[in-house]
Amino acid sequence: MPQLLTIGACEAKTHLADLMPQVRSGQEFTITQRGEPVADLLPAGSGVRQAGRAAALKMRRFMADVQTRAPCDIKALIEEGRD
Repeated sequence: MPQLLTIGACEAKTHLADLMPQVRSGQEFTITQRGEPVADLLPAGSGVRQAGRAAALKMRRFMADVQTRAPCDIKALIEEGRD
């Protein structure tokens, strides 16, 4: 697995064309602004993105399969909780 490198936002902007081949080959970068991480530059279809999509799909399937016990009146539940 490639090492995650840190690069400042200004440097990333200035050298983006040079970074792209590195990213395509698997290198990952964390882009910082004033020393704080703000974004990750990852290859398209990377494990992080795939894991996110898989989690979303799993949640959608779960929500589609779950059967509610009875119709739920959210407003009534809120009022009930105010007692």
